[in-house]
Amino acid sequence: MVLAQTDRTTSVDKQQIKQASDAALASILNLTFLPGIAFIWLMLTIKKMPPSSIGYYHAKLGIKLNLVAFVALGVVSVLMIILGGFDSAWTWVYVITYFTFVHTIFIILAVWALTRAWSGLKLK
Repeated sequence: MVLAQTDRTTSVDKQQIKQASDAALASILNLTFLPGIAFIWLMLTIKKMPPSSIGYYHAKLGIKLNLVAFVALGVVSVLMIILGGFDSAWTWVYVITYFTFVHTIFIILAVWALTRAWSGLKLK
């Protein structure tokens, strides 16, 4: 038995999904290829969206995710270097391992947010 597929998404809904997808993409780009530039893009896009839209939700989520990533990656790594000593090899082992692991977690969260944005849903 084959079920007929129906498209119940209106053009307004598709526009909101596009905005949400763009916001999630900006979040991923900020974490990977365009740090800073993509964050500015994210900050500019949130101003164009109504606060009740799914695009606004994903833009706000992306901003929060990237700010937490900045603190978790930048500030903690700098503290590890300062407290562990710049010349110690073990400091660099810990910093590189920590940075790689935590950075991967943030990228996975951003990709998960992107897949939810594609479907027009919020994170659960």
